Amino acid sequence: MIGAGEIEREFASFVNDASFSCLVGKGVVHQHGHIVRAYPPLGTRLAASALAADLAEFGAGDHDPMKLRAFVAVFPGRAPQTELAFESRLWAQLQRLHEHDDPDAGWDPSVSDDANDPMFSFSFGGRAYFVVGLHAESSRVSRTFRWPTLVFNPHAQFGRLRGEGRFKRIQLAIREREIAVQGSLNPNLADFGERSEARQYSGREVEDSWRCPFHRSNATPEDRQ
Repeated sequence: MIGAGEIEREFASFVNDASFSCLVGKGVVHQHGHIVRAYPPLGTRLAASALAADLAEFGAGDHDPMKLRAFVAVFPGRAPQTELAFESRLWAQLQRLHEHDDPDAGWDPSVSDDANDPMFSFSFGGRAYFVVGLHAESSRVSRTFRWPTLVFNPHAQFGRLRGEGRFKRIQLAIREREIAVQGSLNPNLADFGERSEARQYSGREVEDSWRCPFHRSNATPEDRQ
C-alpha cells in the first residue's frame, strides 16, 4: 500500500528537480499552495466520486488570492502503458468528474464549455482549471512522473499574473527551461485563446486533426441561449 506521505514526498521531489521546467508549479510547491490526494485508478467512476468531493472543497475553500494554488490528484493503481492510453483515461476521468459536478454551479463564464473552442477550459464547481497530465510513459521530461496524475491549476491565477505583467516573463523562462531539458517545445503549446488548451492536457503531441472527446452534459437552458 502506497502511503499519502510517500506520494506527497515524491511529488514535491519531482517538482523541485531541475528537469521540471514549470516555474509556476515550482512556485506552488514552494509556497505550500498545493493539496495532494490519492484515488482509485485513473478513468474510473469510483475515482470520479471521491475526486469530485475533494475538488469542490478545494475550489470553495478560503484562500489567499495572491498565493499560487493547485490540486494534485494522483492515481497510483493500474497505470496506463502508453501515451494514448493515458490520454484516453484522462478524458474519461474528466468526463466522469464533470458528471458529478453541480449543474447549479454553472460553467465558469470566463471560458468556453466547447472543448474545441480556443477559449475552452475545464470547469468544475463554477471555476476554470488548466489541467496538466503526468505519467510514467510521457514523452515530455517535465510530464514524466511515477504515477498517473492530474494537476488542476485555477485559471484565475494565470489571469492575475497577466494583470500584474508577470505572465509573459514567466512563460518565456519556462519555455527556455523546457528547451534546455527536452531539446524542443511541445508543438501543442499555445497562448489561451489561440487554440483549445485541451490539446495540452495529456502532454502528448496530438495530431492537427485531433478533436477533444469531452462534451458538456449539464448545460442549463440559460447556458444554451
